[in-house]
Amino acid sequence: MISGAVGILALILVAARTFGQSDLAKIRRATAQFHRTEAAKAAGYDLRPGLDNCFDNPGVGGMGFHYINTDILDTQVDLLHPEAMVYIPSPDGLQLGAVEYIVPQDKWDATGSTEPPMLMGMHLHLNTDLHVYVMHAWVWKSTPRGVWEDWNPDVSCP
Repeated sequence: MISGAVGILALILVAARTFGQSDLAKIRRATAQFHRTEAAKAAGYDLRPGLDNCFDNPGVGGMGFHYINTDILDTQVDLLHPEAMVYIPSPDGLQLGAVEYIVPQDKWDATGSTEPPMLMGMHLHLNTDLHVYVMHAWVWKSTPRGVWEDWNPDVSCP
């Protein structure tokens, strides 16, 4: 009986891992066109005043530069249309490292929901400084902390 339960648990874990990998592949396919900042700009993503610096948290890691498409900042979270492309500094210029899903807190709160927005069964978390719910996905740059972490210890700002 125990070996049967272990087998079922193993199948569930494999299915969960495959589901997540499949979604990450979808994100990569949907954002592959944005490896160059010029392509992101042409699609409405750009640096925004006050958010146009390289985000760095010494001792924890960095994020990079956030090119945000303000036209899609609403209460909807769409796996294939992240609100921001996150570019990391490299010797060859800026390289796409992550995407970020963003929901403005005031718009979300106006819906009356008592739970944060969700994507793939995971809650976005509130960035209290910027008043937005966020979730990063490090789909183009690996990170030892995990795909969904904000800060990547392998990223730093100049």
